Amino acid sequence: METVHFVKTEEVSEKVNALFETEKIKLSKLFPHADIQHIGGTSVPGTISKGDLDINIRVAQAEFNTTIEKLKTIYEINQPNNWTAGFASFKDDSRDLGIQVTVIASPDDCFITQRDYLRERPEKVVQLNQLKERFEGKDMDEYRKEKGEFFEKLIKE
Repeated sequence: METVHFVKTEEVSEKVNALFETEKIKLSKLFPHADIQHIGGTSVPGTISKGDLDINIRVAQAEFNTTIEKLKTIYEINQPNNWTAGFASFKDDSRDLGIQVTVIASPDDCFITQRDYLRERPEKVVQLNQLKERFEGKDMDEYRKEKGEFFEKLIKE
């Protein structure tokens, strides 16, 4: 069983932001038409997070499959059971890095909206932090399930 642990985003922001800038430069060269954004817990002030960097690579539908094929040569495939026609994910555990690829304007293209929603609503950040605190040291899969339900509710708002 993989367990989850959290840190205050402020404690890792310098490291995470530096990694984002490095990866964004590399990814921008590979995917010049992509919109590359810092997402996830470390992109929202005041959160607690796993301390990892999440990047969203947003591409046109026509570029989706080519983008995925290139990323397979750089990163490890992550959670292929969650992949859809508009979403794929990759990771580099050695650098605490996750890559989410989405088709722009697809149903899966929600990460920027979620990030911005949380940035504008500190009360929701408090609720998300409370959820995370309940899962400190507990099962990662259970945490992901609960977090998914939290974000499904946000989308409906």
